[in-house]
Amino acid sequence: MGKKNTGGNTFTKSMSMTDVLFLSMGAMLGWAWVVMSGVWISNAGFLGTAIAFGLGGLLVIFIGLTYAELAAAIPEAGGGMVFVLRAFPHHRTLGYLAAWSVLFGYVSVITFEAVALPTVIDYIIPVNHQGYMWSLDGFDIYFTWALIGSIGSLLLTSLNYFGIKPATIAQNILTAAVVLIGLVLVFGGIGNGNTEYLQPLFGEGVGGIMTVLIMIPFLFVGFDVIPQIASEVKAPPKFIGRILIISIIVAIIFYILIAFGVAVGLTPAELTTSSLATADAMGNLFNSQAFANIIVIAGVAGIITSWNAFIIGGSRILYAMAIRDMIPSWFAYIHPKFKTPTHGIVFLGLLGFFAPLLGHSALDWFVNAGGIGIVLGYLIVSISFLKLRKSEPELERPYKIKYGKTAGTLAILLSILFISFYMPGMPSSLVWPIEWLIVGGWYLIGTILYFLGKSRVSKKESKKAA
Repeated sequence: MGKKNTGGNTFTKSMSMTDVLFLSMGAMLGWAWVVMSGVWISNAGFLGTAIAFGLGGLLVIFIGLTYAELAAAIPEAGGGMVFVLRAFPHHRTLGYLAAWSVLFGYVSVITFEAVALPTVIDYIIPVNHQGYMWSLDGFDIYFTWALIGSIGSLLLTSLNYFGIKPATIAQNILTAAVVLIGLVLVFGGIGNGNTEYLQPLFGEGVGGIMTVLIMIPFLFVGFDVIPQIASEVKAPPKFIGRILIISIIVAIIFYILIAFGVAVGLTPAELTTSSLATADAMGNLFNSQAFANIIVIAGVAGIITSWNAFIIGGSRILYAMAIRDMIPSWFAYIHPKFKTPTHGIVFLGLLGFFAPLLGHSALDWFVNAGGIGIVLGYLIVSISFLKLRKSEPELERPYKIKYGKTAGTLAILLSILFISFYMPGMPSSLVWPIEWLIVGGWYLIGTILYFLGKSRVSKKESKKAA
């Protein structure tokens, strides 16, 4: 298929391996570790949380292995969709479904961070918000509150609009800050924490562990940003696969350590009343509000790194879909000067701009609803991985994983298992109606765009035939 590039230019290879590592880690270590840790410990306890991250981490690692091999073998913008179309060249619908599903996960993070930003600012600088607009799910939404998230969206959109390099420099600095400040919390927990607070180790038992488990796909979405920008990496392809796996392992360890720091830093009663458990635990461990604010600042850095990464990755997915006539060609535009898919960036920026209008409750909605799209996309890519192993054994694989058939099969089985967790009747099922409406709305939009794209392809083929 011929690639369209209405900007007349292609992406530049401007990302180093360090940039790639920090992009992936920054995507995974966003704001959730600050705002959601209390939910993890309250539901699953420390040990239950560690088990949830261990089991969920296995899913992510096996899927990550399939992505690592394919990203090194087929380093093209579009990542998972490119792999699916390579494995099933006559099934555009499958490639579209994979891309649209993973994009759902990216959009859920972008919108999550836009809502999280005013929440975190309120913690540091309590604001008497003005301009009451409406209430959703018991949360009053004020104009000044929503404006903070909308301004953040404008800033992140601008950062990405003017080239990949400014975005990667900011990503590297802020990701390093997130990791270092997170480690301060961990050392505080080791030195000053109270291990009696660890009881009950399993929280509410199996149901509590599953509540944490369904958050895992959302918390770890980010490693798959690497395949989206593989064509912009100035390094041998085999290193792309290695960095992808390293970033996942680092994220698993980081999340479990943060859970430990929070579990020994807050009493069970404090856990249930804290709005930002990680920050309050830091304050308790060092007996200082200043330290609590430092965690919140790290949280702001995490918001930016994850938001930034998904604008980068999401805009490349939109570009890859557009050049294949799956969505309007408007998304295929590459800016002639900045070499970025600026139309896709603007579109994602607009979603982030309006997300705060849904209020604080949207944090949970986006985490849960976006997770099902992420896992569905992973499932299709895992199937494509096994198909390519069989149909193209001669494909050059600079990063070829051992026991590929076993890893691919486990990735498929674990993906199916995780999808079942979201279904009605499960303890961790999506909430009706709002979360299912978000899922249904997203795929309805996707279906409409798909048939519009199919209509354009048919018209082009008719013209060629004439």
